Amino acid sequence: MDQPVPSVTIIMGVSGCGKSTYGQALAAATGARFVEGDELHGAANIAKMRAGIALTDEDRWPWLDRIADAVNEALAEGPVVATCSALRRAYRDRLRSAINAPVRFVLLDVPLAELRRRVATRSHFMPPGLLDSQLATLEWPGADEAVEIVQPPSAPNPRPAVQPPSAGMTTPET
Repeated sequence: MDQPVPSVTIIMGVSGCGKSTYGQALAAATGARFVEGDELHGAANIAKMRAGIALTDEDRWPWLDRIADAVNEALAEGPVVATCSALRRAYRDRLRSAINAPVRFVLLDVPLAELRRRVATRSHFMPPGLLDSQLATLEWPGADEAVEIVQPPSAPNPRPAVQPPSAGMTTPET
């Protein structure tokens, strides 16, 4: 009898939405391996972002491939939770096709004022000035993508009450 394929959950969203915090907490709560997408950026991408230059698709493709490779490697040990902005549908599609297991995405939807507060008060290679470019790049998931939308706590340094994303993913009603 075939073994069930381990699941992959990718926590997505713009800078400052809490991907790392939420992803680490979800991985700990579910016993999954954690893959931090920011750690897989190449030096050139980090230098561009530090200089306040938004990444292009060409900058992102190799990074997405590194995330998929890291997730596939981690799958050997079981379920995986990973972080990746996954701003455009094309990026999500690339990850879905490159990862050797079913992938579900969880979009962290945080109010703009809270995003701005968070990026202004943290130490990260992506400066606050690039938040607007990420918001402009973000393609809200279509109903056919089955992306779960989560509104995490907005308190400073939230400790999310993390529960595994629901099996039947939902999208916001429009």
